[in-house]
Amino acid sequence: MKNLQIKILLLFLTFCIITCHSQKKIERENQSTIYKVTEDDIEMNKAIEKAKQTLDSFDYAFKNNNRIFTFFGLKKRFEENGKIEHIWIGNIQKFENGKYIGVIDNFPEIIKGIKLLDTVEIEKKDISDWMYIQNSELRGGYTLRLLRDRMTVEERKKFDAQSRIKIK
Repeated sequence: MKNLQIKILLLFLTFCIITCHSQKKIERENQSTIYKVTEDDIEMNKAIEKAKQTLDSFDYAFKNNNRIFTFFGLKKRFEENGKIEHIWIGNIQKFENGKYIGVIDNFPEIIKGIKLLDTVEIEKKDISDWMYIQNSELRGGYTLRLLRDRMTVEERKKFDAQSRIKIK
């Protein structure tokens, strides 16, 4: 059951790709919806800043190696030809020399130099969000929380029912 919850959450984490265009939502057939925000989105910038300020909480849980901490994810800022996209990275494997290593968890929309399931390095300076699950409750995920708050009541209910993750 836990693996199913993680897979469902993974599908919905792709709601949280941030780009620098004004269009609000991109719905793609057989892929998760992408929500776009602008660079000057004050709430999103605050969420990213909070994630950066609290990254030590992620580090502690990741290095703790306790089974109550599961599904570690980092959102990385990618830039290519002046375009920016923030993409969730899963399957975080290690932290050494100031870098994490993980796997691209969703289909990039803007950045063409990477693709789903590519292994990438993540430097702390490029992290725009982090998350893990502790006892079915989301820890971190500040941009995810904000985008969830921006969903319609119906979208939020569907998200909550499918993810089965507690978001407080």
